[in-house]
Amino acid sequence: MTGPANNVHGTAIVLGKRGLIFLGPPGAGKSELAFACLAAARSQGVFAALVADDQVFISMENGQTIATRPASIAGLLELRGSGIVTLESVERAALHLAIRVIDPLRDERLPPAGERTDLGGLADLPLIRLSGRSIAPLATIAALHAEFKGEPPFS
Repeated sequence: MTGPANNVHGTAIVLGKRGLIFLGPPGAGKSELAFACLAAARSQGVFAALVADDQVFISMENGQTIATRPASIAGLLELRGSGIVTLESVERAALHLAIRVIDPLRDERLPPAGERTDLGGLADLPLIRLSGRSIAPLATIAALHAEFKGEPPFS
């Protein structure tokens, strides 16, 4: 059963069977990091698709946090300063992990353990923080995610 949906500013992707949402202020690097993760996953033979860039509708369904894209932006991702690209996409996916894009020069050096983030009062997800300057975002996410979940992150 689908409940009410909140429009969240972020970028949602699916890697294998795992849904990720990148959160942060405009210009933080959400789309770039998501794009880099999609490319890295595909190069490893892992299914990877965009759900939505910029606007992500969040709802709860049967105890799962679901990300859905607005039809008007299906498959479109903005690479700031470069343009808009068209990517393989899915209309919706269950979310498992949130990534807060941070500025390593301004944000605290070590985040609290077991951090979670609220998605508009409908759901909360485990949260990891990732520098907008990361050169290997998928590797960083996999290392951090496996550390607190104890399971392969993108199976």
